[in-house]
Amino acid sequence: MLEIFLISLRVFEEKFPFSRHRILELNGWKCSFLLLSHQNISCFLNCNIILCTNLLIWIEEESPGEYGGDFDNARMGNLVNQSAWCNEANGQFEKPNGRNGICSHEVLQDGEPVFDSQMIRKASFKLSWCCKGEQSDQHKHDIVSFERGNITTAERSSKQISLRWESCPRTVLVLTKPNSISVRILCAEMVRWLREQKKLEIYVEPRVRVELLTESSYFNFVQTWKDEKEISLLHTKVDLVATLGGDGTVLWLLSTHVQAASMFKGPVPPIVPFSLGSLGFMTPFHTEHYRECLDSVLKGPISITLRHRLQCHVIRDAAKNEYETEEPILVLNEVTIDRGISSYLTNLECYCDDSFVTSVQGDGLILSTTSGSTAYSLAAGGSMVHPQVPGILFTPICPHSLSFRPLILPEHVTLRVQVPFNSRSHAWASFDGKDRKQLAPGDALVCSMAPWPVPTACLVDSTDDFFRSIHEGLHWNLRKVQSFDGPRVL
Repeated sequence: MLEIFLISLRVFEEKFPFSRHRILELNGWKCSFLLLSHQNISCFLNCNIILCTNLLIWIEEESPGEYGGDFDNARMGNLVNQSAWCNEANGQFEKPNGRNGICSHEVLQDGEPVFDSQMIRKASFKLSWCCKGEQSDQHKHDIVSFERGNITTAERSSKQISLRWESCPRTVLVLTKPNSISVRILCAEMVRWLREQKKLEIYVEPRVRVELLTESSYFNFVQTWKDEKEISLLHTKVDLVATLGGDGTVLWLLSTHVQAASMFKGPVPPIVPFSLGSLGFMTPFHTEHYRECLDSVLKGPISITLRHRLQCHVIRDAAKNEYETEEPILVLNEVTIDRGISSYLTNLECYCDDSFVTSVQGDGLILSTTSGSTAYSLAAGGSMVHPQVPGILFTPICPHSLSFRPLILPEHVTLRVQVPFNSRSHAWASFDGKDRKQLAPGDALVCSMAPWPVPTACLVDSTDDFFRSIHEGLHWNLRKVQSFDGPRVL
């Protein structure tokens, strides 16, 4: 495939005598895309045609009329025929609009954007990075840039993420906490309001649909799913998710384990979490004002927090290679490897990107997301981290060494925790507090950042919501004000 590109470049050099350096400089990003896509011939030919067309346009703008009829013949001749052939092979190829942030209709498969015609009915939206009070639509994707010998970083960390709907939402999934009469009453009221006032399609769990129909046949319009296959297609139908419960309800929605398969193992629609639990680090919205909250979210734009999940694989010692793993498990808070019921210390070997990190001897180890930094990791001595910070927390549980302090690792690393063959006992892994798996000597747990973040709506913005949650939920740094009685400095 690379030979096709070089031949095309050589033809252009012979036909239009300007330097190769200028060609690559003007079209560098296209060349990089070509090199990355060389395994897919149809995609490559499409991109090659785009490159050639842009070269011809550049010639016309730089030297209008200089090449006369050669330009028109080249532009309207074989390239058009090749383009038609590629479109026929691939179907109608839609160019991604990457200038204005991240769009919801760009679905990633194997690292490349794919456009699915079946997703047309879903509401599309756009994510942008903006400072508080800024009205600018400038979006920055590059974290580090190098220009004229100077390294600069984009001010992305100081920007909030905003979601703006490009088409109106049509379908809402309402997820509720079970075994609560107050939640059941609120759910019926919210479903009725969404249907009558907003004219939306409503999805609920099968259990909730039975409860609603028991109350009244009016709720016959409510939709649900029947099997795992329909659950796996929910992300292609649902535009928005409203949860009625606490943090546990959000975890149940987004974590995968044996007892309850996640509804969103891949892309996740925006989530509006209403607080009906105890602490509520991820549920900033109050149910008393659900009409105003949902009305604001449906109109947009809204601030969101992109929460990261960990993707975990258990590799057994009997596996023939590292790719022979069990079904991947997604966690929103943390995965814990501990000693279980054994009285012996846990013995674990930890690797980061195939580099040995340390041996853990103690009660266990916690690998946490930044959203989970206020959960088990915090109780074990880990730091509280803003959920927008991309990273993985590496927190030991009661280590046998006082110098073993917690770490925060970058998001791009892959962690491998293995039970050595000389371990005195087995270890146990639990995922967001559920589905414990036994790890025998030789078994390993591999964790990395999942490619699908979780967009949760903010009451104000991600920073304001984070500080409000730790102030109200944990009473962070709450103390009595120091008395002013006593001697004063003159």
